Amino acid sequence: MPSASPPPAWDGRRAVTGTEAEAAALLGWLTDPEAPRLCLVTGAPGSGKTALLDWLAAHGPRAGGRRRRTPRALVPLAGQSALGATWTIADLLGVVARSPDELVHALATSEARPSSRAVLLLTDLHAAAEPAALTELIGELAGVGRVRLVVEARTGSPAPETLRAARRATVVDLDGEPASDDHAPAEPPRPLPDLSDPLAVCAADPLLVTTAYVTGTGEGPGEAGVDDHGGLRTAWLRAGQSLCRAQDPAERALVLLAALGDGADPRLRPALAELAEGAAWRLRWARNRGDLAPAWPGPVAVLGAAGGPLEGTLLVGDRTGTVRLLHEADASSAGRLPHTVPGRVTALAPAPDGTVLLLDDRGRLHSVRGTVPRAPYLERLTEAVSKTLARHPGTALAAIAGSVVVGDRLGSVHAFGLTGLHQAASHSGRVTAVAAVDSETPFVCSGGADGTVRFWTPGRDPRPEPLAERRSPVVSLHATETPHGPLVAAAWADGLVELHRPEGGATLSFRPGPPVRAVAVTGAGALLVGTDESLVCLVPRSHG
Repeated sequence: MPSASPPPAWDGRRAVTGTEAEAAALLGWLTDPEAPRLCLVTGAPGSGKTALLDWLAAHGPRAGGRRRRTPRALVPLAGQSALGATWTIADLLGVVARSPDELVHALATSEARPSSRAVLLLTDLHAAAEPAALTELIGELAGVGRVRLVVEARTGSPAPETLRAARRATVVDLDGEPASDDHAPAEPPRPLPDLSDPLAVCAADPLLVTTAYVTGTGEGPGEAGVDDHGGLRTAWLRAGQSLCRAQDPAERALVLLAALGDGADPRLRPALAELAEGAAWRLRWARNRGDLAPAWPGPVAVLGAAGGPLEGTLLVGDRTGTVRLLHEADASSAGRLPHTVPGRVTALAPAPDGTVLLLDDRGRLHSVRGTVPRAPYLERLTEAVSKTLARHPGTALAAIAGSVVVGDRLGSVHAFGLTGLHQAASHSGRVTAVAAVDSETPFVCSGGADGTVRFWTPGRDPRPEPLAERRSPVVSLHATETPHGPLVAAAWADGLVELHRPEGGATLSFRPGPPVRAVAVTGAGALLVGTDESLVCLVPRSHG
């Protein structure tokens, strides 16, 4: 059995008498399946609390041992807001959350994979910018089965008693003599950047910026309300989980530019665009909640980029079942799709002849005719697929000339065509998205709850290796032929969007911040990303 004793010096400080016993107690708590999911580490200032958690983060099983250690993540809380900590924890656990409540909900309702389990080591709760709000969040997280929490707080601060009153907890108390550096001067507070300067906030510590925007730190005395800093604050809080990731200022500027509302200070947009010149993407346009010119189209649940009679038109569906038509050039309104689908639309597939196929939340197919007459054989094909899905509901939908592609809850993909039916058992678990491309060699891409994106030519065996794979379910997928070759856009539940080139080439990625609901690729090669807050159009900078 590996030793439970910390080394005699941690971070240049001497170990405190008795820490071997506390270290053994922590390891015992970690390996006891019946122990509370919350462990409180308390003690006087300088008693070694933070050093003990630092050691626990690094401590692992003996080399060559068979036990697989649950990942441990150290999250410093000193100076942090509840929102900044929420974004940090969400990133560590592979979910997206816009608020502490959303984090708890996401962890409680998403699939608990072994890879998503973790031990969170939260230090210096007493020194947080919002200790009460963080204490409440920690208490809620302790009720979620996929995480264990070790929380360090100073004896005498309110957090330990509040948490013990709310949840069962193991307590490790380092109440010995303070270490010799107990009275060392505290680190001076880090200087705040100019919160109205886009270049300064993109280059600064993003968690420091978040705390300042949340708490109003740095506001002038006696100011009424919270300064929005020309719209920077609203944009930052909209896209914050993406902005708080480690990245170059240019990438951060691109995300912030995409989240900027149309009422923002007009000087911000050109400044951010200049800083974003070094990013892999160029922002064509963005429409965010509250925009008026053109108006924000509303929350996005499904997306489609149409060809044929609807060339240059985007189809944007919301959760109520309404499908709006937008001009691809600037997202201005082009009307609505005339349909009477009851309930939610979970997928849409514009066919080349102008017909739009819709999948409802019961997995059934609906057809909205275009402005030109359909060939009788296409009508018969659609009717046959509709009858099949009435008996065996679909979970994903795509369409190309002469073919309708459907995914199911068992992991199979079905390509209904004029020459017959082709099927592939592509995924472990539900198929969450499919896309089809009518190129010289037509192909199908499918995404699943297993996190994989797979490539398949109907009539052939699927490629054994996935086109892409993550430890998070695929939430949306779209592919099309472009002047730059076929492109495949995929989005995962952890907030990442990727643009792939199946014929070879660099993969580009983007994280808007809020949870991604839908993606699409236009015939010109632009990427569309839809969330509850925004619809963004990006062009790879390599396309010119």
